[in-house]
Amino acid sequence: MNQGSLLVVDDDRPLLEAMADYLRSLGHRTETASTVRDAMARMKEYPFDAVICDVNLPDQDGFTLLEWGVQAVPETAIILLTGFGTIESAVEAIRLGAFDYLTKPLVEDELNFSIQRALGQRQIVAENKQLKAQLNQRFGLGNIIGHDYRMLKMFDLIESVADTRTTVLVLGESGTGKTMTARAIHQLSNRRDKPFIEVACGALPDSLLESELFGHVAGAFTSANSDRVGKFLQAQGGTIFLDEIGTASPSLQVKLLRVLQDREFEPVGGNKTHKIDVRMILATNADLEEEVRKGRFRQDLYYRINVVTITQPSLRERLGDIPLLAEHYLKEFLEQTGKKINGFSEEAIHVMQRYRWPGNVRELVNVVERAVVLTKNTVIQVQDLPDALRTEEFHPDFAGRLGSGASSLKAALASPEKQLILDALEAHGWNRQETADFLGINRTTLYKKMKKYGVSFERQLIP
Repeated sequence: MNQGSLLVVDDDRPLLEAMADYLRSLGHRTETASTVRDAMARMKEYPFDAVICDVNLPDQDGFTLLEWGVQAVPETAIILLTGFGTIESAVEAIRLGAFDYLTKPLVEDELNFSIQRALGQRQIVAENKQLKAQLNQRFGLGNIIGHDYRMLKMFDLIESVADTRTTVLVLGESGTGKTMTARAIHQLSNRRDKPFIEVACGALPDSLLESELFGHVAGAFTSANSDRVGKFLQAQGGTIFLDEIGTASPSLQVKLLRVLQDREFEPVGGNKTHKIDVRMILATNADLEEEVRKGRFRQDLYYRINVVTITQPSLRERLGDIPLLAEHYLKEFLEQTGKKINGFSEEAIHVMQRYRWPGNVRELVNVVERAVVLTKNTVIQVQDLPDALRTEEFHPDFAGRLGSGASSLKAALASPEKQLILDALEAHGWNRQETADFLGINRTTLYKKMKKYGVSFERQLIP
């Protein structure tokens, strides 16, 4: 039996005390009041699980308390009691927000059953709140780690676009966290309580992908033995995330264009048109503009999905976030394994910052997990990292950074020097002293070079 905190409100003193004694005998924390004013004062002071209130009270009626309680303490269940119950008054009580409506003389089992239902519902509400908090922690914006200015710009864009119906295109290399970004957009939106459906378009052949997205009717193809609901209908009212959209076939692109324009479609092999209310987020690591030029991606579909574009920076573009990310995932794996590790050595972080990370954040997660599993040290050392990290040397692509307009050796050398300073600043979170130490120069020299090349954190934030 659930036990809770209750308030009983009645001006019939013997009945009030009898009810209170009965409820206390069941283990409930029970207080009493004899007027609406007294009841309101007590409800302001303490968060009761349920209030059992007579309709007829000396100062105001129970409906007044009900209407006030629904607004002031919406999580408290209010059960109304009356000696003159009618169907009309019961309907009105429920319409106004009463949890239940009981008639006198009270049957103890009936009162107990009503209270148990109220406490059970409150427990479900509390569990739902806890689950939502866990979802926000796991999939919300706070789960995307980064202090780099590119990430800060991305966070701003996510927050701006989240609570709209606008289609979003997420661009970025494989492993940069495009799915996490899509989930964060959904979790920040007013659709957060509706489904989030993810479809990896590149993982299925064209014939199966259309059926997966739009569903099919029985007999649509050889193995279609029954009707099947597609992902778009499963996402009704929520968000659908189409990953690797650049792999979509021409026929699928036509169907997607219609869904985006008209919000409707027919299942494979069927003629019934389904109307949907779904927010679409798409992602790709392909250059869609180049795919359009080559005729492999429809231009009209590209313009339709390219409403708001969020670019997910690669890990090598935000080296300053590596210590932050490494510590974050280290904490996660320590919780899973129960090992006692106090972080990374400076040399290990330095090696990680000089690596190019072709697999991006996904590769970093694997590296941290491997180090946690294999290390016998209390601090992760360079030797705990994979050979690929320890053997690769950092060689900036000077040729690509020189530019064809360099007319002299001095001008040619300036471009890579500026970029090296930028890279070092980002790698050290724009801490000037640490950057100067890393570059082997004093801080005054660094300031002069930053001024010379027009390098400042504020300017980097300007797109």
